[in-house]
Amino acid sequence: METKETLALVQGQAQIWQQMIGSVDSMALKCAVELRIADIIHSHGGPITLRQIASGIDSTSPNIPYLARIMRLLVCKNIFTEQHQPVDSGEETLYGLNQASRLLLHDAELSLAPMVLLRNHPWLLAPLHWLSQCVKEGGTAFNKAHGCEIWDFTSKNPEFNNIFNDGMACTTKIVMRVILAEYKDGFGCVGSLVDVAGGTGGTIAEIVKAHKHMRGINFDLPHVVATAPMHEGVSHFGGDMFESIPNADAILIKWVLHNWSDEHCIKILENCRKAIPEKSGKVIIVDIVVEKDGNDLFDETRMVFDLTMMAYTAGGKERTELEWKKLLEEAGFGRYKIIKIPAIQSIIEAYPN
Repeated sequence: METKETLALVQGQAQIWQQMIGSVDSMALKCAVELRIADIIHSHGGPITLRQIASGIDSTSPNIPYLARIMRLLVCKNIFTEQHQPVDSGEETLYGLNQASRLLLHDAELSLAPMVLLRNHPWLLAPLHWLSQCVKEGGTAFNKAHGCEIWDFTSKNPEFNNIFNDGMACTTKIVMRVILAEYKDGFGCVGSLVDVAGGTGGTIAEIVKAHKHMRGINFDLPHVVATAPMHEGVSHFGGDMFESIPNADAILIKWVLHNWSDEHCIKILENCRKAIPEKSGKVIIVDIVVEKDGNDLFDETRMVFDLTMMAYTAGGKERTELEWKKLLEEAGFGRYKIIKIPAIQSIIEAYPN
């Protein structure tokens, strides 16, 4: 009969082992994306055998036993489905898609495949090895690993810039679908909207498309908007959010503030406040709100995101409601409201009075 001490030791081992080899789960997921396994299954219109998957891989001699072991783990992790059907020699296994693996399809409207490749790229994994050094002496893990900050690295490395932009774009599509469904009333009375750090304007274009009455302004650095395509109802405006922001009825700032320190965020938010009407204006922040003791599907992921911000940025972090409240008050926003949506991020409405 097991003693309490023995059981606790076994449970402790299981927990540490699970965390210790968790990176292998990520690598198996990356492998599935690189081999386009979800796309191969999808192209057949239903569950298929291991050999059929292998025949669709871009290789003249795929290693089927290796593939079988990878699929076994991904089925165990509920990324793919598995079913058995009888054949003359016994039975064969068929692998199919579920809601998770459909998000790995490369050409699907909603796909996380580019983000899987980004998050598991050696360039983004390297800084995570420097976390303990950051605790000891401060600094940015990304800088320690690569000799410069992430934004400098991105601007000097076209390959990484493309991977980064693709990863950001795919998550934007998913969260924008949620926002347009859950927050449609929030845009209803907004005549003009500025998307701060809006990139090439995809986000504001989606909002204006759904709200024809609205005038959209896509605001980003001059070299970013210089290559932005034209979108109906949207004008591009180049500038620096730390200097000033174009005037509008409301301002959207989506997944931007978590990249910056409190001091930087206060400056950005102060400029947002100056750009909107004192009595009727609002700032719409789309960002993570960390809850330590929450029971949401994404709670643990949000805390992991906080460590990635610590690793990749100089001062960026995911914030609790109390931390958001402090930022907003210091930037001159007397009221705020948090709207939870079925996504990693929440919507924070901030009002100047």
